[in-house]
Amino acid sequence: MEPKVLVTAASRHQATHEIAEAIGAGLCERGIDAQVRRIAELTALDGYDAVVLGSAVYMGRWLAEARRFAQIHASTLSSLPVWLFSSGPVGPSSHPIPAGEAADVPVLVRLTRARGHRTFAGRLDMKHLHFAERAVARTIHAPDGDSRDWEEIDRFAGDIAAALHGAFVGAA
Repeated sequence: MEPKVLVTAASRHQATHEIAEAIGAGLCERGIDAQVRRIAELTALDGYDAVVLGSAVYMGRWLAEARRFAQIHASTLSSLPVWLFSSGPVGPSSHPIPAGEAADVPVLVRLTRARGHRTFAGRLDMKHLHFAERAVARTIHAPDGDSRDWEEIDRFAGDIAAALHGAFVGAA
């Protein structure tokens, strides 16, 4: 049996959605039926055997849209294999921006019974930010540019695919 996996994320400026697309592509390349959907278009999780849920992180927290999605679908999510990812820190790993876990991730892991969580570096494009976002980015000296590590993101997809192959293919 081939599992059908939903990959979705809350993304303010599309960078996190692009990570979701890369995870979905990585799962498909490994023989997993993955569908990448925008979180706003989802009303039910019927037909999915697993979920990968992510969010951009702003001011140390997941976006409200992703937190709300996890809360509304907590019962279903806690009965499926779930993986979470965050996208937020920007700049090289030597940059002093804290790369720790978003404050709400431990609660979301418990709520969804997630099998794992990864934090990926993000992308910051100052010209697409609102005034308040630019002010915060300047205050913390966040560097402009794309810091996403596509190989690391693909390894995450590989880890998920391996777990799913073990759980679903081994059970067949």
